[in-house]
Amino acid sequence: MSNKNMYIAIIAIIVVLILAFAGYNALNKDTETVSIGYLPSDHDAALFVANATNMYKDAGINVELHEYNNGGDLMSAMASGDLDVGYVGISPAVSSISKGVPVKIVSGAQNEGSGLVAHDSSITSIKDLNGKTIATPGEASIQNVLLKYDLKKNSMDINSVKSPGMKVSSMNDALKTGKIDAMLTYEPYVSISEKVNNQKVIEKSGDIIPNHPCCVVVMSDAFISQHSQQAKDILKIHKDATQKLIDNPEESVQYLPDNIVPDKEVEKQSLSQIKWISGLDDDYKTNVENFLNIEKDLGIINQIPSETQLYATP
Repeated sequence: MSNKNMYIAIIAIIVVLILAFAGYNALNKDTETVSIGYLPSDHDAALFVANATNMYKDAGINVELHEYNNGGDLMSAMASGDLDVGYVGISPAVSSISKGVPVKIVSGAQNEGSGLVAHDSSITSIKDLNGKTIATPGEASIQNVLLKYDLKKNSMDINSVKSPGMKVSSMNDALKTGKIDAMLTYEPYVSISEKVNNQKVIEKSGDIIPNHPCCVVVMSDAFISQHSQQAKDILKIHKDATQKLIDNPEESVQYLPDNIVPDKEVEKQSLSQIKWISGLDDDYKTNVENFLNIEKDLGIINQIPSETQLYATP
C-alpha cells in the first residue's frame, strides 16, 4: 500500500471513529423534559431567574414549569411521578418524606419570608385575634406550622381561632374586604397587603421563629438516580441563580412572572429582604433540625426523618 493510500485509510478510520463517538453521545444524551413544580411566590425566585435568563437552555436541559396552589398539592404531584423537581416549603416536603414518598431535599432555597397580616388596624398581636379567622395556604403549609407555633407560644389553643386553608392569590382580597380577619401567608403577598392594600403586618415569620427554613429544592429519587448529570446541573443552576438574587435583587424583579409581581417597587423591597439559600451546609441542617423539633412538639410529625432520609447530594 502506497503512503498516500495509507494516509487516506487512516483518515477514513479516524472519521469513522469520530462519527461513531458523536452518534454514541447523541444516543446517550439526556434529552427528556424535566418537570419542575413551584408555588406562586417570590420564594421560588431562583427558579424564575434561571428560566428567564436561559440557564437551563444553555445547559442543554429542557424544562416545563408547573404552578401549584400549595405545597401539599405539589408534593402529591411529586408522589405520583408528575414532577421531577420541586420548589416547595419544607413542611410539606418533610411530611411527604415521612410518609415514604421517594423524594430528597437537595438544597435550601430561602429562610423566613412570611408574615401575619390583619385587617383591623387596632390588632397589635395574635392574642387580639382570639375567636377570629386567620387564613393560611393550607394544612400542609409552613404558614400553618407558624400559626400553630405562634398560638402555642402565646398560650392560645389552636381552636381559639378559625384557620381555613385558602388559595393564596385570593387572600388579599378576602382580607381587604373583611371576609377574613387575618392571614398568615408568604411573600410577596405580605408586602402587597401592607404597601398596596394598607393592611397591617402584625409580625414577620422571623419574629415567630427566627431564621426558620422555608422553601427547599426537592428531587425525586428516580430523577436523581436515572438523570444524575441533569440533577447536578440543575443544582448548580440553582446556586448561580441564587447568587444573582443576592447580588442584585432589584434587577431580578424583571424575571418573575407577572401574576407574582403586581407592583414592581413593592417586589424589589420583598426580594431585598428575603434570606436566599443554596446548598445544604451544617448550619442549614441545624436550622432544619430545630424546626422539625418544633413540628414534632406540635404533633405535626411523629418522628424526625434521618439525614439519609431527608437529604441527597446528586
